[in-house]
Amino acid sequence: MPNRLADETSPYLRQHRDNPVEWYPWGPEALERARREDRPLLLSIGYAACHWCHVMAHESFEDEQTARLMNERFVNVKVDREERPDLDSIYMNAVQQMTGHGGWPLTAFLLPDGTPFFGGTYYPPEPRHGMPAFRQVLQAVAEAYRTQRAQVQRSAAELRDALAHSTQLRAQPTPLEPELMDRTFMALARHFDARYGGFGSAPKFPQPMTWEFLLRHWKRSGEPRALEMVTHTLRQMAAGGMYDQIGGGFHRYSVDARWLVPHFEKMLYDNALLAQLYLHGYQATGEPEFRRVVEEVLDYLLREMRSPEGGFYSSQDADSEGEEGRFYVWAADELDALLGEDDGALVRAFYGVSGGGNFEGKNILHRPRALAEVAADEAVAPEQLQAALERARGVLYEARARRVWPGRDEKVLTAWNAMTLRALAEAAFVLERDDYRAAALANAELLLGALRPEGRLRRSYKDDVAKIDAFLDDHALLADALLALYETTFDVRWLREARGLVEPMIERFWDDTAGVFYDTAADAEPLVVRPRDLFDNATPSGTSVAITTLQRLAVLSGEARYDALAARALEGVAGLVAQVPTAFGHLLGAVDFYLATPQEVAVVYPSGQAEAARPLLRVLAERYLPNTVRAARAEDDAQAAAAVPLLAERPTQDGRPTAYVCERYACRQPVTEPEALARELEGAPGD
Repeated sequence: MPNRLADETSPYLRQHRDNPVEWYPWGPEALERARREDRPLLLSIGYAACHWCHVMAHESFEDEQTARLMNERFVNVKVDREERPDLDSIYMNAVQQMTGHGGWPLTAFLLPDGTPFFGGTYYPPEPRHGMPAFRQVLQAVAEAYRTQRAQVQRSAAELRDALAHSTQLRAQPTPLEPELMDRTFMALARHFDARYGGFGSAPKFPQPMTWEFLLRHWKRSGEPRALEMVTHTLRQMAAGGMYDQIGGGFHRYSVDARWLVPHFEKMLYDNALLAQLYLHGYQATGEPEFRRVVEEVLDYLLREMRSPEGGFYSSQDADSEGEEGRFYVWAADELDALLGEDDGALVRAFYGVSGGGNFEGKNILHRPRALAEVAADEAVAPEQLQAALERARGVLYEARARRVWPGRDEKVLTAWNAMTLRALAEAAFVLERDDYRAAALANAELLLGALRPEGRLRRSYKDDVAKIDAFLDDHALLADALLALYETTFDVRWLREARGLVEPMIERFWDDTAGVFYDTAADAEPLVVRPRDLFDNATPSGTSVAITTLQRLAVLSGEARYDALAARALEGVAGLVAQVPTAFGHLLGAVDFYLATPQEVAVVYPSGQAEAARPLLRVLAERYLPNTVRAARAEDDAQAAAAVPLLAERPTQDGRPTAYVCERYACRQPVTEPEALARELEGAPGD
């Protein structure tokens, strides 16, 4: 008989609905039962694409004997970390303080009021590698709770104090100066892998926000090594097995130093952030390979991860048919059978395929050598090899599509969709892709409609149900994405919608007394502590995006209080950034914006001649301008002029589309020729 998770919409929770464990979702029912029966809570946190979550579920949660012990001694609660980042943040912090490490599945034991007192991550069914068996842990914790209550409560109180202290984390005020950026660059350069790109050895994560900082550092300082580090890493990642050479899109991370063998899950947020990074790399260098990756990643998201309503699903599993990576790997003879002898030989040579394989007897396709080098070795023209590869990609994709697909988590998360929306909007502007623009508009409509019932933004949407009040990162990332959509479409609706999200963000998440943003709203469900995660991890922190969004909105809207609030929030964490700069990849972008003189570009064109303004806008699209905001309107559009002060009192010159390059709304001479605009941008200190 299904347990209480059967009524949930989260695919991860529903995966556990037939467990013999009497699971509860997080909520008052579980907490009340724990209080009433004086039982500890067993909290298990994971997510649908998590390989070890599936392993522990199969080994322990599907086991009748283990489930009986759990049901007799605990009130058992399952949480999808992607739906409840607030709970994940609190209890991950607790486990890290207790054990020195963390990960998923997260296993925490709590007092009936939610205070943690013991925890860990994955536990095996039998003792191994120094880890106790899960049943041993269950018995020991239950016995300690029954016979050593005072000690358990004392440990819980100490941990609660430590958690509360961590949410109040503030460093001594530190000046925000260019030297901070220089020191961060030098710290990163020391750990750079000059051979394979990335940082350190294995495992290697893509870390897109860190590379974004390095691009900004190159743009600000002219440091050539910063750009070399970025471009080398982008090429290496795109050539490796961490990148899906057939279907597009990046897997989660590489288990080795050379980006060959991935952990095969695909996450929406990784691909959204990496699409933006490669797009910025393309703007900075003009390298066609980077454009190819952007389009393949976004095309993958539109093809495999898009819902009928225009939302984007959360993830694809690493496993299929019970094996990690099975969906993605190939045998050499399989390629020959599908492609024929001639094309098969070329494709095997290009993708590094061998009879013995490079992963458990099969082959992860990768690009170990340049196309020209392979063509020379195979005695064919590069164009002939390229044509064979293009034919093969379609054939192999169709063949792979006939396999059993990895599971897909089909919930739509506001924050992750917002990152995707921004990537699509930026790519639509830079690459002139109308399909990306249409997808971005549809996504924005969904997020502002179905995910904002009764006017309040929600975190998660599935099966026509929007649930869980949105967190700081949901508000900040969506407002940020809507600003990008405005800078693509120049429809002032999106600027207004961004302001409509920023105002409740300030009201609900900003603590003016402490001078900080919290991750949960002031009127949210009371938890053991109010979480505040400052670090940019796999996704940017809510605080860092809130600051960058306020900075850009201040310039576009002319609202000085947004800029003042951003500066206050940034100054409050500057000391932490100075101590561990590599943990603040996205926030360093806010520091860069703060240190720069933001550049404002206004384009005004005669009524009905939007197309004539395209050559001027192309000049902006072709350049990497991280500290530039742009606005455009028809000359007779009074509504746009009122909404965007930058556009007010900016006439066309001689009836032609005209661009104004400004700093703090003081503009240089207007220009009408693309070449003149390029010169203005290249000479501007705030670019």
